[in-house]
Amino acid sequence: MHAADNLVQAVHLTAVKDQRVAELAHGQQRQLEIALALAGAPRFVLFDEPAAGLSPTERQELIEILTSLPAHIGYIIIEHDMDVALRVVESVTMMHNGRVFKEGLPQEIESDPEVQELYLGGGHE
Repeated sequence: MHAADNLVQAVHLTAVKDQRVAELAHGQQRQLEIALALAGAPRFVLFDEPAAGLSPTERQELIEILTSLPAHIGYIIIEHDMDVALRVVESVTMMHNGRVFKEGLPQEIESDPEVQELYLGGGHE
């Protein structure tokens, strides 16, 4: 299989691989952006709010893509959608008012009372 085909498959765009970019849905365009970021075989990728503007279905697709990235590719994700962020990372550094507020494992951050109050609306499922 060709490297481009592998990337298309990795970001779940096989069914639309022959479409023009302008014809892709917003979520599919975001998936393509991930493929482009991976095309250069990076060791590290910075994702800046990859879930912004995505539907719930598209967010789930994003989670599946990010959690299936090869282990040799590190990434930092800046994300305000806590449901997405907490499902795709191994460790969390949260900032508040320009300073590091909390650091820890996703489950520690999610259950922290201060985090719940500030970021998760006082409670989180």
